[in-house]
Amino acid sequence: MRYRLLGNTGLRVSELCLGTMTFGEEWGWGATKEESRKIFDAFAEAGGNFVDTANLYTNGTSEKYTGEFLKGRRERFVLATKYTLNMRPDDPNGGGNHRKNLVQSLEASLSRLGTEYIDLYWVHAFDFMTPVEEMMRALDDAVRAGKVLYVGISDAPAWIVSQANTIATLKGWSPFAALQIQYSLADRTPERDLLPMAKALDIAVTPWGVLGGGVLSGKYKSPKDRPTGARYEKDETWAEANVTDRSVRIAQAASKVAKETGSTPSQVALAWVRQQPYGVVVPILGAKTVTQLADNLGCLEVTLGPEHLSELDAASRVELGFPHDFLVRARPYVFGKTFPLIDNHRA
Repeated sequence: MRYRLLGNTGLRVSELCLGTMTFGEEWGWGATKEESRKIFDAFAEAGGNFVDTANLYTNGTSEKYTGEFLKGRRERFVLATKYTLNMRPDDPNGGGNHRKNLVQSLEASLSRLGTEYIDLYWVHAFDFMTPVEEMMRALDDAVRAGKVLYVGISDAPAWIVSQANTIATLKGWSPFAALQIQYSLADRTPERDLLPMAKALDIAVTPWGVLGGGVLSGKYKSPKDRPTGARYEKDETWAEANVTDRSVRIAQAASKVAKETGSTPSQVALAWVRQQPYGVVVPILGAKTVTQLADNLGCLEVTLGPEHLSELDAASRVELGFPHDFLVRARPYVFGKTFPLIDNHRA
């Protein structure tokens, strides 16, 4: 395990992050406490120091387990959790990005985690109601109070993140140091705006869903191979969104590369994400068993060559759309004949 700088900070995080949404069985598909501890310990033994959870994960059990597993070694870990999601569905102020929910959620998370501070505190999803200024000032107040060290944002449009960091910089508040997004071979749409923005602003990226909801592991051979279980009964649209003709074809390409490289499809999918040229990219691993985690950690030994990267790109690329494709066509009008002669270190 090697370590990366968390975006525009000096904080060192392991090159893989352990996601703990699987810690706890309240949602019908997670790991027992015993198995969760084994997963946590295996990640730590591999050199991992970056752990991600959230207030709502398994109704708070994820934070409780994570806090217990950290006892006696809290200082060695970069602990990340999130606020925004509603723990009291009948309370209109029980969720959202506003100051009241932030303060209440932060205190509750600190209690469940059994710690005095959070290393990285995420906005879990933008609510399109709270003014950006209110959100950023409330986050900065938490930093100044010593309860939070760094702040990040998950599941938000690029223009919101850019606006927020511009305001924070001008006001002398804490800007977002990290961005959490859904990104994988099966869904490359963040390449349109979110990933270029993160690279330009030196924001670390921690992708979730890097195995495409499991489809990139190769276990679904066609869209008819729908998963079963409590998770999918609760969200009937999950399979339709993840197990499609396109995602299955991409998974087949990953499986082909896996055979040629002596690795597993999951390792190929993770290695591909790690090799994308968007600055600091730290994939989040989500495992229900220590065996799954061990397989995922094997991606650290996989480096895809140009031929395999090209093959996977051909199978998975998405159209960038306007204005990106238009601006490529417009280059002759902007640069004349000189574009190939210019070395652009910002590209």
